[in-house]
Amino acid sequence: MDPQHFALLDEARRSLPDGFKIELSGDTIVMMVGPSGIHQRNLLVVRRQFDVHSPGDLVPSENTDLVSPGVGKSRNPDLTYLPTAVLETTDNQVPAEAAAIAVELVSPSNPENDWVGKVRDYPVMGIPLYLVVDARLKTVTLFSRPDGGKYHRREDADFGESLYIPQPFGFDLDTATLLPYA
Repeated sequence: MDPQHFALLDEARRSLPDGFKIELSGDTIVMMVGPSGIHQRNLLVVRRQFDVHSPGDLVPSENTDLVSPGVGKSRNPDLTYLPTAVLETTDNQVPAEAAAIAVELVSPSNPENDWVGKVRDYPVMGIPLYLVVDARLKTVTLFSRPDGGKYHRREDADFGESLYIPQPFGFDLDTATLLPYA
């Protein structure tokens, strides 16, 4: 991707009204509005569990732009865990391949972004784990083992069941207190 496109995207990010975020996937710009209360609550439930099991060299970051200029992608997950040193910047952009995981809570208004676009983009961007929490379907899904531009493993659990999150976290995600949208 042309560096000028990333400069334009950065300018667009700075001019967005509060509560909006923007992502780039190939030639498509995706704008999103801020999340609902249930979204925020479920994110907190998930984050607290990851925080307990996160290795000391990884820290949580919400709404940080993960960029992969070489493949023309810039994504902004709800939650990611990054090495502390990567966040020692004044910018909101970090190399995507530094992320240990991307966590997305599916938006009821645009589920395709999380279920199609990011399932396609995150492995190409070098992100080893992708967790999808879908309060519409009452499910959690973990994609892992990226190779050749796609994830080769998918594990699903319903709300109320546990889902194993592999190293570097190594724990069973408890979904019993996640709330559905309806």
